[in-house]
Amino acid sequence: MVYRYKATIAGNKIFLREYEIKGTISLYALHLYLQDDLGFAPDQIVMFRGLDKNNKVKAHYGLFDIGDGTMDSITLEKAILSGFSKLLYVYDTFKDRSITLELLSKEEELARRAYPRLIAEKGKNPDQFSDNYDDFEQMIELNDSEPLFQADELPEGEEG
Repeated sequence: MVYRYKATIAGNKIFLREYEIKGTISLYALHLYLQDDLGFAPDQIVMFRGLDKNNKVKAHYGLFDIGDGTMDSITLEKAILSGFSKLLYVYDTFKDRSITLELLSKEEELARRAYPRLIAEKGKNPDQFSDNYDDFEQMIELNDSEPLFQADELPEGEEG
């Protein structure tokens, strides 16, 4: 089975990714894919958190076993069967910053297609070490004929 997930950042309407992911992938392999796709540094501590239907954290999957198993021992399908249709990919454990992966649909695997794969994207990748997500290219849309700054007009006869 292949699962389609939507990746978002809480409180942010600019960033969006959609992925198709095989159910047999381990959370560790998914981490490696997300790390590469989002351009994150490979030397950071990360984890996945399994959320129940009420968005309460019910499981923690880390690089080391922190109670619910390691990322390399849990497959995506096992997380789904445990009732976690949403996962938090915590990419900055010190500042507790994460990307929400929400299950959208389940589809048949197509032959000759490599998984995981990026289906759709909006906004730039988040900066792993920044406190805020900023994508000024999406927020500022200027007409080429509009000046960025407008000089204050001085009364006649005065010079600046």
